[in-house]
Amino acid sequence: MFRNVFAFLAGGLFGAGLLVSGMTNTEKVQGWLDIFGDWDPTLAFVLGGAILPMAVAWNIAARRARPVLGGEMPGRSSTQIDRNLVIGSLMFGAGWGMAGLCPGPAVASIGWGGVGGLVFLLAMIAGMLAAPGLRRRLDRAAAALGGQNPQLGA
Repeated sequence: MFRNVFAFLAGGLFGAGLLVSGMTNTEKVQGWLDIFGDWDPTLAFVLGGAILPMAVAWNIAARRARPVLGGEMPGRSSTQIDRNLVIGSLMFGAGWGMAGLCPGPAVASIGWGGVGGLVFLLAMIAGMLAAPGLRRRLDRAAAALGGQNPQLGA
C-alpha cells in the first residue's frame, strides 16, 4: 500500500513539474528543438535542473543494498552503444520533434490535449506494442546479413 501511495505522490510531483516547467507545451518544446530557427533555450534550465536531484538520488541509491520501499535494486544498464540503442533513440527523437512531446509530458497533457493528445497517446501505445516484433525482425535481418551482434561496427 505504501508503495502505491508513494508512486501516486511521485507521479503527481512529476506531472506538476512538467506542467510548471512548460514541458507540456508543444510550442515550447518545439522551440527548444528548433536550433536553426526561433530557438527557445529555456528548457535547458529544466533539463539541467533535473540532473542535480538525480545525481543526489543515484549517489544515495549506490550506497544502499535494498530499495527503501522493498524489492530489488535494478541491475546496471548497459553502456554499450548498439544498433538497437541508435535506432530507438532516432525514433524517439523523431517522434518527440514531430509531436513536440515526449511520453511523460504527453501523458500529463492528455487532459487538455484534445484529439491531438489522444492520437499521440494511441500512436505511442501502438509503437510500444509494435516495437518487440520490429526488433526481432531487424535482428533476424542483421543476422542474415552476417551481423550476428547488434553492436555498431560488428
